[in-house]
Amino acid sequence: MKFVRILAMASVLFALMAGTTARAAEGTAASRPNVVFILCDDLGYGDVACNNPEGKIPTPCIDRLAAQGMRFTDAHTTSAVCTPTRYGVITGRYNWRSRLQSGVLGGMSPRLIEPGRLTVAALLRQNGYHTAAIGKWHLGMKWALKPDAEGFEDRIEKGPEGWNVDFSQPITDGPNSVGFDYYFGIAASLDMVPYTFIENDRVTALPTVDKAFPMMPGKKHTTRRGPGAVEFEAVDVLPTLTRKAVEYIARRTAPGERGKPFFLYLPYASPHTPIAPSPEWQGRSGLNPYADFVMQNDACVGEVLDALEKNGVADNTLVIFTSDNGCSPQADFAVLGEKGHDPSYVFRGHKADIFDGGHRVPFLVRWPGVVQPGTTSGQLVSLVDLTATCAEVVGAKLPDDAAEDSVSLLPVLRGEADAPVREALVHHSISGKFSIRQGRWKLELCPGSGGWSQPRDPQAVRQGLPPIQLYDMEADVGEQRNVEAEHPEVVKRLTALLERYVAQGRSTPGKPQKNAVDVDIWKHEPKPKTKAKAKPKRR
Repeated sequence: MKFVRILAMASVLFALMAGTTARAAEGTAASRPNVVFILCDDLGYGDVACNNPEGKIPTPCIDRLAAQGMRFTDAHTTSAVCTPTRYGVITGRYNWRSRLQSGVLGGMSPRLIEPGRLTVAALLRQNGYHTAAIGKWHLGMKWALKPDAEGFEDRIEKGPEGWNVDFSQPITDGPNSVGFDYYFGIAASLDMVPYTFIENDRVTALPTVDKAFPMMPGKKHTTRRGPGAVEFEAVDVLPTLTRKAVEYIARRTAPGERGKPFFLYLPYASPHTPIAPSPEWQGRSGLNPYADFVMQNDACVGEVLDALEKNGVADNTLVIFTSDNGCSPQADFAVLGEKGHDPSYVFRGHKADIFDGGHRVPFLVRWPGVVQPGTTSGQLVSLVDLTATCAEVVGAKLPDDAAEDSVSLLPVLRGEADAPVREALVHHSISGKFSIRQGRWKLELCPGSGGWSQPRDPQAVRQGLPPIQLYDMEADVGEQRNVEAEHPEVVKRLTALLERYVAQGRSTPGKPQKNAVDVDIWKHEPKPKTKAKAKPKRR
């Protein structure tokens, strides 16, 4: 009888231990949040109402994220244009370490992400996540060519070149090859061929006709004319991507799937050209079609947030909302300005520029229970920080040859960062011009904008402007007064730091790595001559 009592007690103890282990396992799974990364295309810092007190575009859904989470006021893309920024988001590595040293890819260009390179999607998949990319890819993929057709390069194709592709064949080297379990979207920007949706490795409808879309309602200019599916229309892209994202969330939270976290990368193709608000949104802003499109995009973000709530996962989902660069002049700055709206807010320049208007972007983070609602951070951060942040969230150690420029923002999100989390941040313009920011100082290695705003670099040279610029961003956030001549020691220090980042192949601690190509930080600009020290006079 005594033996039976002991056996019974042992059974109870074993059951309690098993229950504790099971609950611990459940707790571990619950501590891995779902991650939703929403990336708008060409949305300016000042286009988000919570960032711009003087803005004229209402963005209530995006503002809700700010009210429920943290708003960053000094967040930047790694580049002032889209392809390079997306490379940084997915790899945690500065775009200028890749073979693409300026400009962007086309819809037919080969894959930019190097073979074997760890991506944020692959990292999360290794740690038990289901991963999906829904939206604009623009990082290259391999299309099957027709017999005797020439291959594609790292440039935007002319529309007719798209007919070199055999669209009936599978696509390789796309999102599924770099860590994404599921993909639905378009190959590149919506003003680039082909005009058709892609699901995983196949187009959903064969392009059989030549197509082009107005760049903006009422404007005569159009996108590149080339291969398109009959039923594909630009106005349908934003609603379709949103619907697919909502459906994905529902699938991943269905019974039997709820125990596995998911990563949803949602790179919208809007409000980039073609500016194509749906009929029900046209005229809603009272400003112009671009503002209408921003409002529609905001409502679509709201649909995604509502899907998280409806499916019961909002409380365990880390949501990040941002943009891939500053606003494009295609938004029609003159018309917006007449009505009191500036997409760049108080910052100089716009998309493509080395000035902050080119790469300072909205950056909002919501994570219930971790991020304090209604908070604001002035930390210098970047979209390239996604990979290291996710790695720390899931407790994964990054190898030396991955995410070489990514810094974890988890201490900032938890409210535990008492000092800057970044040593410095490197910026890049469309023409490949460099800038480095550290604390209050921003050094720009070009005489002009490095992009599209005035003065462009050739114009700046003709005006006799200095070959480099230095701005005190605390005293002069609008970058109006170049103080490089007054602070040569700062110029020297920041130049040396940038050169070290290039030479070591990384900007974070770890074993030095190799860049894909030789990197020239001066990019066709003559390196400024240093003044020689006066020789002492002989006596």
